[in-house]
Amino acid sequence: MDNTLIKADDIWLLWAFLAGWAAVSIYLEQKYKWASKISGAIIALLGAMLLANLKIIPTESVVYDTVWGYVIPLAIPLLLYQANIVKIIKESGRLLIMFFFSSAGTVAGVIIAFFLLKDYIPGLEKVAAMMTGSYIGGGVNFAALSTKFEAPGELVSATVVADNMMMAIYFFVLILIPTLPFFRKHYKTPYVDELEKNHTGENKAAAYWKGKEISLKDIALSIGTAFALVAISFKLAEVFGNIIPSGENANFFFVLLKGTLGDKYLVLTTLTILAVSIFSRYFENLKGAQEIGTYLIYMFFVVIGVPASISLIIHQAPLLLAFVAILVVVNLAVSLLLGKVFRFNLEEIILASNANVGGPTTAAAMAISKGWTQLIVPILLVGTLGYIVGNYAGSAIGYWFSSFL
Repeated sequence: MDNTLIKADDIWLLWAFLAGWAAVSIYLEQKYKWASKISGAIIALLGAMLLANLKIIPTESVVYDTVWGYVIPLAIPLLLYQANIVKIIKESGRLLIMFFFSSAGTVAGVIIAFFLLKDYIPGLEKVAAMMTGSYIGGGVNFAALSTKFEAPGELVSATVVADNMMMAIYFFVLILIPTLPFFRKHYKTPYVDELEKNHTGENKAAAYWKGKEISLKDIALSIGTAFALVAISFKLAEVFGNIIPSGENANFFFVLLKGTLGDKYLVLTTLTILAVSIFSRYFENLKGAQEIGTYLIYMFFVVIGVPASISLIIHQAPLLLAFVAILVVVNLAVSLLLGKVFRFNLEEIILASNANVGGPTTAAAMAISKGWTQLIVPILLVGTLGYIVGNYAGSAIGYWFSSFL
Protein backbone atom coordinates (compact mmCIF):
# COMPACT_ATOMS: atom_id res chain seq x y z
CA MET A 1 0.00 0.00 0.00
CA ASP A 2 2.96 2.33 0.67
CA ASN A 3 4.48 1.87 -2.79
CA THR A 4 1.54 3.34 -4.73
CA LEU A 5 1.68 6.67 -6.54
CA ILE A 6 -1.27 8.03 -4.54
CA LYS A 7 -0.91 7.18 -0.85
CA ALA A 8 -3.67 5.94 1.43
CA ASP A 9 -3.58 9.20 3.43
CA ASP A 10 -3.80 11.45 0.35
CA ILE A 11 -7.44 12.02 1.25
CA TRP A 12 -8.34 14.76 -1.23
CA LEU A 13 -6.51 13.10 -4.10
CA LEU A 14 -8.40 9.86 -3.49
CA TRP A 15 -11.74 11.68 -3.24
CA ALA A 16 -10.88 13.48 -6.48
CA PHE A 17 -10.16 10.11 -8.09
CA LEU A 18 -13.38 8.47 -6.84
CA ALA A 19 -15.64 11.37 -7.77
CA GLY A 20 -13.72 12.11 -10.97
CA TRP A 21 -13.60 8.54 -12.30
CA ALA A 22 -17.31 8.06 -11.53
CA ALA A 23 -17.98 11.23 -13.56
CA VAL A 24 -15.69 10.07 -16.40
CA SER A 25 -17.47 6.70 -16.51
CA ILE A 26 -20.85 8.41 -16.84
CA TYR A 27 -19.48 10.82 -19.46
CA LEU A 28 -17.99 8.02 -21.57
CA GLU A 29 -21.20 5.99 -21.33
CA GLN A 30 -23.24 8.89 -22.64
CA LYS A 31 -20.69 10.13 -25.18
CA TYR A 32 -19.58 6.98 -27.00
CA LYS A 33 -21.55 4.01 -28.31
CA TRP A 34 -18.87 1.48 -27.33
CA ALA A 35 -18.96 2.74 -23.74
CA SER A 36 -22.75 2.72 -23.75
CA LYS A 37 -22.73 -0.95 -24.74
CA ILE A 38 -20.28 -1.84 -21.92
CA SER A 39 -22.09 0.45 -19.42
CA GLY A 40 -20.58 3.09 -17.17
CA ALA A 41 -20.78 0.76 -14.16
CA ILE A 42 -18.34 -1.69 -15.78
CA ILE A 43 -16.05 1.16 -16.87
CA ALA A 44 -15.98 2.49 -13.29
CA LEU A 45 -15.15 -0.95 -11.88
CA LEU A 46 -12.54 -1.91 -14.50
CA GLY A 47 -10.80 1.48 -14.35
CA ALA A 48 -10.33 1.25 -10.59
CA MET A 49 -9.20 -2.37 -10.91
CA LEU A 50 -6.58 -1.39 -13.51
CA LEU A 51 -5.20 1.55 -11.52
CA ALA A 52 -5.00 -0.53 -8.33
CA ASN A 53 -3.08 -3.30 -10.11
CA LEU A 54 -0.73 -0.73 -11.68
CA LYS A 55 0.02 0.60 -8.15
CA ILE A 56 -1.39 4.05 -8.93
CA ILE A 57 -3.96 3.99 -6.13
CA PRO A 58 -3.88 2.12 -2.78
CA THR A 59 -6.14 -0.86 -2.13
CA GLU A 60 -7.09 0.35 1.36
CA SER A 61 -7.89 3.83 2.67
CA VAL A 62 -10.24 5.61 5.06
CA VAL A 63 -11.75 7.22 1.96
CA TYR A 64 -13.04 3.84 0.77
CA ASP A 65 -14.39 3.15 4.26
CA THR A 66 -16.29 6.43 4.11
CA VAL A 67 -17.95 5.37 0.87
CA TRP A 68 -19.03 2.09 2.48
CA GLY A 69 -20.16 3.79 5.69
CA TYR A 70 -21.79 7.00 4.44
CA VAL A 71 -22.16 7.21 0.65
CA ILE A 72 -23.91 3.85 0.26
CA PRO A 73 -26.48 4.49 3.04
CA LEU A 74 -27.40 7.79 1.35
CA ALA A 75 -27.61 6.19 -2.09
CA ILE A 76 -30.03 3.47 -0.94
CA PRO A 77 -33.03 5.70 -0.10
CA LEU A 78 -32.39 7.98 -3.08
CA LEU A 79 -32.59 4.97 -5.41
CA LEU A 80 -35.68 3.67 -3.61
CA TYR A 81 -37.79 6.82 -3.99
CA GLN A 82 -39.64 5.27 -6.94
CA ALA A 83 -40.04 1.85 -5.27
CA ASN A 84 -43.75 2.02 -4.50
CA ILE A 85 -44.69 -1.60 -3.75
CA VAL A 86 -48.20 -1.21 -5.18
CA LYS A 87 -46.79 0.35 -8.36
CA ILE A 88 -44.13 -2.36 -8.71
CA ILE A 89 -46.72 -5.15 -8.54
CA LYS A 90 -49.09 -3.34 -10.91
CA GLU A 91 -46.55 -2.26 -13.56
CA SER A 92 -43.79 -4.88 -13.32
CA GLY A 93 -45.60 -8.16 -12.71
CA ARG A 94 -43.76 -10.25 -15.35
CA LEU A 95 -40.30 -8.98 -14.43
CA LEU A 96 -41.08 -9.40 -10.73
CA ILE A 97 -41.80 -13.10 -11.26
CA MET A 98 -38.66 -13.52 -13.38
CA PHE A 99 -36.62 -11.71 -10.72
CA PHE A 100 -37.75 -14.21 -8.08
CA PHE A 101 -36.97 -17.11 -10.43
CA SER A 102 -33.45 -15.73 -10.81
CA SER A 103 -33.20 -15.22 -7.04
CA ALA A 104 -34.04 -18.90 -6.61
CA GLY A 105 -31.10 -19.60 -8.91
CA THR A 106 -28.82 -17.62 -6.61
CA VAL A 107 -30.01 -19.51 -3.52
CA ALA A 108 -29.59 -22.85 -5.33
CA GLY A 109 -26.08 -21.82 -6.41
CA VAL A 110 -25.13 -20.79 -2.87
CA ILE A 111 -26.34 -24.11 -1.42
CA ILE A 112 -24.49 -26.16 -4.06
CA ALA A 113 -21.28 -24.14 -3.74
CA PHE A 114 -21.35 -24.17 0.06
CA PHE A 115 -21.64 -27.95 0.40
CA LEU A 116 -18.99 -28.48 -2.28
CA LEU A 117 -16.43 -26.12 -0.71
CA LYS A 118 -17.29 -25.77 3.01
CA ASP A 119 -14.40 -28.02 4.06
CA TYR A 120 -11.86 -25.99 2.09
CA ILE A 121 -12.70 -22.31 2.78
CA PRO A 122 -12.67 -21.08 6.42
CA GLY A 123 -15.58 -18.79 7.27
CA LEU A 124 -17.54 -19.87 4.20
CA GLU A 125 -20.87 -19.41 6.01
CA LYS A 126 -20.09 -15.67 6.22
CA VAL A 127 -19.10 -15.58 2.55
CA ALA A 128 -22.30 -17.43 1.65
CA ALA A 129 -24.40 -14.88 3.55
CA MET A 130 -22.62 -11.93 1.92
CA MET A 131 -22.83 -13.38 -1.58
CA THR A 132 -26.49 -14.38 -1.23
CA GLY A 133 -27.31 -10.77 -0.39
CA SER A 134 -24.97 -9.47 -3.07
CA TYR A 135 -26.38 -11.74 -5.80
CA ILE A 136 -30.01 -10.94 -4.93
CA GLY A 137 -29.89 -7.19 -5.33
CA GLY A 138 -26.28 -6.24 -5.99
CA GLY A 139 -23.17 -5.17 -4.13
CA VAL A 140 -24.94 -2.67 -1.86
CA ASN A 141 -26.16 -5.63 0.24
CA PHE A 142 -22.62 -6.97 0.53
CA ALA A 143 -21.55 -4.23 2.93
CA ALA A 144 -24.55 -4.72 5.20
CA LEU A 145 -24.09 -8.49 5.54
CA SER A 146 -20.31 -8.36 5.97
CA THR A 147 -20.88 -6.04 8.94
CA LYS A 148 -23.80 -8.07 10.28
CA PHE A 149 -21.84 -11.36 10.38
CA GLU A 150 -18.61 -9.66 11.49
CA ALA A 151 -16.58 -11.15 8.65
CA PRO A 152 -12.79 -10.68 9.07
CA GLY A 153 -11.33 -7.88 6.93
CA GLU A 154 -9.04 -10.15 4.93
CA LEU A 155 -11.94 -12.50 4.13
CA VAL A 156 -14.09 -9.57 3.01
CA SER A 157 -11.28 -8.22 0.81
CA ALA A 158 -10.61 -11.59 -0.81
CA THR A 159 -14.34 -12.12 -1.41
CA VAL A 160 -14.70 -8.64 -2.92
CA VAL A 161 -11.81 -9.41 -5.27
CA ALA A 162 -13.41 -12.68 -6.42
CA ASP A 163 -16.85 -11.05 -6.64
CA ASN A 164 -15.62 -8.10 -8.70
CA MET A 165 -13.69 -10.30 -11.09
CA MET A 166 -16.69 -12.57 -11.62
CA MET A 167 -19.14 -9.67 -11.96
CA ALA A 168 -17.04 -8.07 -14.70
CA ILE A 169 -16.89 -11.38 -16.61
CA TYR A 170 -20.58 -12.09 -16.06
CA PHE A 171 -21.77 -8.71 -17.28
CA PHE A 172 -19.82 -9.19 -20.51
CA VAL A 173 -21.48 -12.62 -20.90
CA LEU A 174 -24.95 -11.08 -20.39
CA ILE A 175 -24.18 -8.40 -22.96
CA LEU A 176 -23.01 -11.07 -25.41
CA ILE A 177 -25.96 -13.51 -25.02
CA PRO A 178 -28.56 -11.54 -27.09
CA THR A 179 -26.12 -11.50 -30.04
CA LEU A 180 -25.63 -15.29 -30.14
CA PRO A 181 -27.65 -17.26 -32.76
CA PHE A 182 -28.40 -20.11 -30.34
CA PHE A 183 -30.30 -17.87 -27.92
CA ARG A 184 -31.97 -15.91 -30.72
CA LYS A 185 -33.26 -19.24 -32.09
CA HIS A 186 -34.58 -20.71 -28.85
CA TYR A 187 -35.90 -17.60 -27.05
CA LYS A 188 -38.26 -14.80 -28.03
CA THR A 189 -36.41 -11.47 -28.42
CA PRO A 190 -39.10 -8.87 -29.25
CA TYR A 191 -37.11 -5.85 -28.05
CA VAL A 192 -33.97 -6.81 -29.96
CA ASP A 193 -36.07 -7.52 -33.07
CA GLU A 194 -37.80 -4.15 -32.80
CA LEU A 195 -34.49 -2.31 -32.47
CA GLU A 196 -33.00 -4.09 -35.47
CA LYS A 197 -36.07 -3.18 -37.49
CA ASN A 198 -35.85 0.49 -36.51
CA HIS A 199 -32.08 0.85 -36.14
CA THR A 200 -30.72 4.29 -35.25
CA GLY A 201 -27.28 5.42 -34.23
CA GLU A 202 -28.57 7.20 -31.11
CA ASN A 203 -26.68 6.69 -27.85
CA LYS A 204 -29.36 5.13 -25.64
CA ALA A 205 -27.69 6.09 -22.34
CA ALA A 206 -27.44 9.75 -23.36
CA ALA A 207 -31.08 9.74 -24.45
CA TYR A 208 -32.30 8.23 -21.19
CA TRP A 209 -30.27 10.52 -18.93
CA LYS A 210 -31.00 13.68 -20.93
CA GLY A 211 -31.48 16.92 -19.02
CA LYS A 212 -34.64 17.23 -16.94
CA GLU A 213 -36.22 20.14 -15.17
CA ILE A 214 -34.99 20.15 -11.58
CA SER A 215 -35.07 22.84 -8.91
CA LEU A 216 -33.01 23.65 -5.84
CA LYS A 217 -36.04 22.58 -3.79
CA ASP A 218 -35.95 19.13 -5.44
CA ILE A 219 -32.27 18.67 -4.61
CA ALA A 220 -32.75 19.93 -1.05
CA LEU A 221 -35.76 17.73 -0.32
CA SER A 222 -34.26 14.65 -1.99
CA ILE A 223 -30.99 14.81 -0.07
CA GLY A 224 -32.53 16.10 3.15
CA THR A 225 -35.10 13.30 3.17
CA ALA A 226 -32.36 10.73 2.50
CA PHE A 227 -30.34 11.99 5.48
CA ALA A 228 -33.45 11.85 7.68
CA LEU A 229 -34.30 8.30 6.60
CA VAL A 230 -30.74 7.11 7.23
CA ALA A 231 -30.54 8.82 10.63
CA ILE A 232 -33.93 7.51 11.84
CA SER A 233 -33.28 3.99 10.50
CA PHE A 234 -29.81 3.66 11.97
CA LYS A 235 -31.03 5.01 15.33
CA LEU A 236 -33.98 2.62 15.38
CA ALA A 237 -31.67 -0.29 14.54
CA GLU A 238 -29.36 0.75 17.38
CA VAL A 239 -32.26 0.96 19.86
CA PHE A 240 -33.68 -2.42 18.82
CA GLY A 241 -30.20 -3.94 18.86
CA ASN A 242 -29.72 -2.82 22.46
CA ILE A 243 -33.09 -3.93 23.87
CA ILE A 244 -33.44 -7.32 22.13
CA PRO A 245 -31.67 -10.05 24.15
CA SER A 246 -28.53 -11.58 22.68
CA GLY A 247 -25.85 -14.06 23.65
CA GLU A 248 -26.69 -16.86 26.10
CA ASN A 249 -30.05 -15.28 27.02
CA ALA A 250 -31.32 -15.34 23.44
CA ASN A 251 -33.24 -18.16 21.77
CA PHE A 252 -33.49 -18.54 17.99
CA PHE A 253 -36.47 -16.16 17.80
CA PHE A 254 -34.54 -13.36 19.53
CA VAL A 255 -31.47 -14.00 17.37
CA LEU A 256 -33.62 -13.73 14.26
CA LEU A 257 -35.44 -10.66 15.59
CA LYS A 258 -32.17 -8.94 16.50
CA GLY A 259 -30.71 -9.81 13.11
CA THR A 260 -33.73 -8.20 11.45
CA LEU A 261 -34.66 -5.17 13.56
CA GLY A 262 -31.09 -4.58 14.71
CA ASP A 263 -29.69 -4.52 11.18
CA LYS A 264 -29.41 -0.88 10.12
CA TYR A 265 -29.50 -1.64 6.40
CA LEU A 266 -32.58 -3.85 6.68
CA VAL A 267 -34.31 -1.17 8.73
CA LEU A 268 -33.24 1.54 6.25
CA THR A 269 -34.56 -0.27 3.19
CA THR A 270 -37.75 -1.39 4.92
CA LEU A 271 -38.48 2.09 6.37
CA THR A 272 -37.80 3.74 3.01
CA ILE A 273 -40.09 1.32 1.17
CA LEU A 274 -42.85 1.97 3.74
CA ALA A 275 -42.39 5.74 3.51
CA VAL A 276 -42.42 5.67 -0.31
CA SER A 277 -45.54 3.49 -0.41
CA ILE A 278 -47.44 5.57 2.18
CA PHE A 279 -46.33 9.02 0.95
CA SER A 280 -46.11 8.09 -2.72
CA ARG A 281 -47.17 11.49 -4.07
CA TYR A 282 -44.42 13.30 -2.15
CA PHE A 283 -41.66 10.98 -3.37
CA GLU A 284 -42.93 10.80 -6.96
CA ASN A 285 -42.77 14.60 -7.18
CA LEU A 286 -39.12 14.73 -6.15
CA LYS A 287 -36.97 15.21 -9.24
CA GLY A 288 -33.29 14.35 -9.42
CA ALA A 289 -33.17 11.70 -6.69
CA GLN A 290 -32.48 8.90 -9.19
CA GLU A 291 -29.68 10.90 -10.81
CA ILE A 292 -28.03 11.78 -7.48
CA GLY A 293 -28.37 8.22 -6.17
CA THR A 294 -26.98 6.78 -9.40
CA TYR A 295 -23.92 9.06 -9.26
CA LEU A 296 -23.27 7.98 -5.67
CA ILE A 297 -23.60 4.32 -6.62
CA TYR A 298 -21.12 4.86 -9.48
CA MET A 299 -18.64 5.98 -6.82
CA PHE A 300 -19.40 2.70 -5.08
CA PHE A 301 -18.63 0.80 -8.31
CA VAL A 302 -15.25 2.53 -8.38
CA VAL A 303 -14.55 1.48 -4.78
CA ILE A 304 -15.49 -2.17 -5.28
CA GLY A 305 -13.09 -2.33 -8.22
CA VAL A 306 -10.16 -1.14 -6.10
CA PRO A 307 -9.39 -4.34 -4.14
CA ALA A 308 -9.59 -6.55 -7.25
CA SER A 309 -5.93 -7.49 -7.28
CA ILE A 310 -5.21 -10.07 -9.95
CA SER A 311 -2.19 -11.38 -8.01
CA LEU A 312 -4.36 -11.75 -4.87
CA ILE A 313 -6.89 -13.79 -6.83
CA ILE A 314 -4.13 -16.11 -8.07
CA HIS A 315 -2.45 -16.58 -4.68
CA GLN A 316 -5.20 -16.21 -2.08
CA ALA A 317 -8.67 -16.43 -3.56
CA PRO A 318 -8.91 -19.11 -6.28
CA LEU A 319 -11.43 -21.13 -4.25
CA LEU A 320 -13.50 -18.04 -3.56
CA LEU A 321 -13.49 -17.35 -7.28
CA ALA A 322 -14.73 -20.92 -7.82
CA PHE A 323 -17.45 -20.31 -5.19
CA VAL A 324 -18.83 -17.18 -6.88
CA ALA A 325 -18.44 -18.78 -10.32
CA ILE A 326 -20.76 -21.61 -9.22
CA LEU A 327 -23.25 -19.01 -8.01
CA VAL A 328 -23.45 -17.10 -11.29
CA VAL A 329 -23.47 -20.24 -13.45
CA VAL A 330 -26.36 -21.75 -11.47
CA ASN A 331 -28.17 -18.38 -11.39
CA LEU A 332 -27.93 -18.07 -15.18
CA ALA A 333 -28.84 -21.73 -15.78
CA VAL A 334 -31.93 -21.56 -13.53
CA SER A 335 -32.93 -18.18 -15.02
CA LEU A 336 -32.67 -19.47 -18.59
CA LEU A 337 -34.43 -22.75 -17.77
CA LEU A 338 -37.36 -21.26 -15.85
CA GLY A 339 -37.54 -18.36 -18.28
CA LYS A 340 -37.90 -20.81 -21.15
CA VAL A 341 -40.47 -22.98 -19.35
CA PHE A 342 -42.64 -19.99 -18.43
CA ARG A 343 -42.19 -18.27 -21.82
CA PHE A 344 -40.29 -15.17 -20.74
CA ASN A 345 -38.47 -13.08 -23.32
CA LEU A 346 -34.69 -13.35 -23.44
CA GLU A 347 -34.39 -9.64 -22.57
CA GLU A 348 -36.48 -10.13 -19.41
CA ILE A 349 -34.39 -13.15 -18.37
CA ILE A 350 -31.08 -11.31 -18.86
CA LEU A 351 -32.20 -8.19 -17.00
CA ALA A 352 -33.61 -10.21 -14.09
CA SER A 353 -30.32 -12.08 -13.73
CA ASN A 354 -28.40 -8.80 -14.01
CA ALA A 355 -30.61 -7.19 -11.33
CA ASN A 356 -29.86 -10.09 -9.00
CA VAL A 357 -26.11 -10.17 -9.47
CA GLY A 358 -25.40 -6.47 -10.03
CA GLY A 359 -28.44 -4.71 -8.60
CA PRO A 360 -31.01 -2.38 -10.17
CA THR A 361 -28.43 0.16 -11.30
CA THR A 362 -26.45 -2.20 -13.52
CA ALA A 363 -29.65 -3.81 -14.83
CA ALA A 364 -31.12 -0.43 -15.72
CA ALA A 365 -27.79 0.60 -17.26
CA MET A 366 -27.87 -2.50 -19.45
CA ALA A 367 -31.48 -1.87 -20.49
CA ILE A 368 -30.56 1.70 -21.34
CA SER A 369 -27.43 0.74 -23.30
CA LYS A 370 -29.33 -1.94 -25.25
CA GLY A 371 -32.21 0.41 -26.03
CA TRP A 372 -34.85 -1.72 -24.27
CA THR A 373 -36.61 1.43 -23.12
CA GLN A 374 -39.89 -0.26 -22.09
CA LEU A 375 -37.99 -2.36 -19.55
CA ILE A 376 -35.88 0.37 -17.90
CA VAL A 377 -38.35 1.54 -15.25
CA PRO A 378 -39.78 -1.93 -14.52
CA ILE A 379 -36.36 -3.50 -13.94
CA LEU A 380 -35.29 -0.51 -11.84
CA LEU A 381 -38.41 -0.90 -9.70
CA VAL A 382 -38.13 -4.68 -9.42
CA GLY A 383 -34.37 -4.55 -8.79
CA THR A 384 -34.82 -2.25 -5.81
CA LEU A 385 -36.69 -5.06 -4.06
CA GLY A 386 -33.38 -6.90 -4.04
CA TYR A 387 -32.13 -4.48 -1.40
CA ILE A 388 -34.70 -5.99 0.97
CA VAL A 389 -35.04 -9.54 -0.34
CA GLY A 390 -31.28 -10.01 -0.61
CA ASN A 391 -30.61 -8.88 2.93
CA TYR A 392 -33.27 -11.17 4.38
CA ALA A 393 -32.17 -14.13 2.24
CA GLY A 394 -28.51 -13.54 3.10
CA SER A 395 -29.31 -13.37 6.80
CA ALA A 396 -31.28 -16.64 6.64
CA ILE A 397 -28.49 -18.40 4.70
CA GLY A 398 -25.86 -17.14 7.15
CA TYR A 399 -27.75 -18.39 10.21
CA TRP A 400 -28.54 -21.74 8.55
CA PHE A 401 -25.01 -22.45 7.34
CA SER A 402 -23.53 -21.46 10.72
CA SER A 403 -25.12 -24.58 12.17
CA PHE A 404 -22.96 -26.79 9.93
CA LEU A 405 -19.63 -25.37 11.10
